Amino acid sequence: MAKKKGKKGKYKKAKKVMLGVLMGYVALLVIAYAIGVFYYSGRFLSGTKINGLDCSGRTVEEVEENMKSRIESYQLVLKERGDKSEAIDASQIHMEYVSDGKIQEIKKQQNPFAWFLAFTSQQEHVLSAAVSYDENALNGAVDGLECFREENVTQPVDAHLEVQDGQYVIVEETKGTALDRDKVREAVKNAVNSGETLLDLDQAGCYIEPAVLSTDENLAKQRDEGNKFLTVTVTISFSDRQEVVNGDVMKDWLITNEEGQVDLDREKVREYVQQLQYKYDTFGMSRQFQTSSGQTITVSGGDYGWLIAPNDTTTKIIDAIKSGQSQTIEPAYTYTGYCRDANDIGNTYVEISLDQQHMWFYKEGRLIVDTDVVTGCHNKGWDTHTGVYAIMYKERDATLVGEGYNSAVSYWMPFYANVGIHDASWRSSFGGSIYLNNGSHGCVNTPTENAATIYNNIEKGVPVVVY
Repeated sequence: MAKKKGKKGKYKKAKKVMLGVLMGYVALLVIAYAIGVFYYSGRFLSGTKINGLDCSGRTVEEVEENMKSRIESYQLVLKERGDKSEAIDASQIHMEYVSDGKIQEIKKQQNPFAWFLAFTSQQEHVLSAAVSYDENALNGAVDGLECFREENVTQPVDAHLEVQDGQYVIVEETKGTALDRDKVREAVKNAVNSGETLLDLDQAGCYIEPAVLSTDENLAKQRDEGNKFLTVTVTISFSDRQEVVNGDVMKDWLITNEEGQVDLDREKVREYVQQLQYKYDTFGMSRQFQTSSGQTITVSGGDYGWLIAPNDTTTKIIDAIKSGQSQTIEPAYTYTGYCRDANDIGNTYVEISLDQQHMWFYKEGRLIVDTDVVTGCHNKGWDTHTGVYAIMYKERDATLVGEGYNSAVSYWMPFYANVGIHDASWRSSFGGSIYLNNGSHGCVNTPTENAATIYNNIEKGVPVVVY
């Protein structure tokens, strides 16, 4: 019986020891907890961050002092295009820390009795900047950035069409480095207020972007429409000469109309036609003429020649291009001559020499009539007008009526007003000096047989050269 009693006593003793140890641990935990409560009563809980600053175990005063130090050394780096960067310092904008009680408020909201739970979580706080700065100074700092200096600015260029190797291609846009000053100011202000230290101006949308990008569907449509025009060749015929309107010529004529479609600029086409007029119009102009005697003379005056109708010709060219079919056209004319060659008198014409009182008629280069004539009376001031004219029409058995005369003729071929070539049966002789005192009222009096020959071989429009 004594032996059993000893074992029971030992068990009770061990139990008391374990209980004492456990109570000791509890006491230590209570003490540690109490110390934690006391410690965190004046400090931020573990895992507390304010505007990115780790405030764990720091007092409000320490955090504010750290904030002040950070503000004084604050620098906002601006990332720019072209791997460039600039910075704005706190001193430039007169930036200072302002204690507004918000940090103290965060501390008050923390429960120091739950300090041990903070080790398993984090509290991040973002405060609107407890700072002050001079906004005018900030704007001035922005204005003073190198990226705004004129020599550093490249303006954006829209994607556009260019003709390369006879075809329209889309040239990609150029982003450039031009910044929107107001957007930069706003972005910098927001970054400063948020305490950010890096501002990517591109990501912030501060750059002035091209209005048209290479991916623009309408631009691609314009390219395709323009290429339809550029594949057309319009040949403008001037008989022995030609002008060719192809892609190289018309590329500067293409525009985009109000509906966003490729069209032809009528004014530019009209300017082109005007150049054709300068080059090819001959109406009323002076000409070099080789006489039957072989002499080359200049003949001025008259109403013979070619005169392009600018509006109608412009329309013809535009319509030909828009047809999509390559073709040859002729200009529209207000006045036309008999021959469209560079020598628009050609090889069918009447030649009249006032000095020689002689007339020649050539048809297709062959001399048909070679005859003396009588022209307008010189001493009475009725001289036949010099210049280049055209047969207006021809009429058989006409009566010529004028001041002081009424004459019946068999062959009447007027070339200027009431002046023309006709037979003069009342005359018995022609040529010489008759015209000086006994000339006509301006017409070219011709022997009947020769007048008939001319009449039977000539047609309306044939040039008449008088010199």
